[in-house]
Amino acid sequence: MSHPGGGDWEEASPERLYVITGGRSSTSALVELDLVTLIVARSRPKPGMQPEHTAIIELCQSPLSVAEVSAYTGLPVSVVTVLLGDLLADNRVVARAPVPPARLPDRALIEAVIDGLQKL
Repeated sequence: MSHPGGGDWEEASPERLYVITGGRSSTSALVELDLVTLIVARSRPKPGMQPEHTAIIELCQSPLSVAEVSAYTGLPVSVVTVLLGDLLADNRVVARAPVPPARLPDRALIEAVIDGLQKL
């Protein structure tokens, strides 16, 4: 546990999360991020980057959802979205909507096909 005299912070302590986000609780990114938004790195990390930014860029060399980034980094989704907002603003990552689920054809069309097959 952290204490005024020094020592290591707990990984999920509020103080650590506050420092990681610079005290911000939301992102200024123009892209709406939700749990299933896919994140893909555009480049490799640059020297001197914040360790959490570096970790996200390394993880996102292949597309990952915001929820997966949160799970792999061990950071809350709210913190991850702030960090992703930073990376989006710097053009270090790209956010993509997930692939939409396949849509089923209209029920009337299916019934017409079945009816036609039965008449054969």
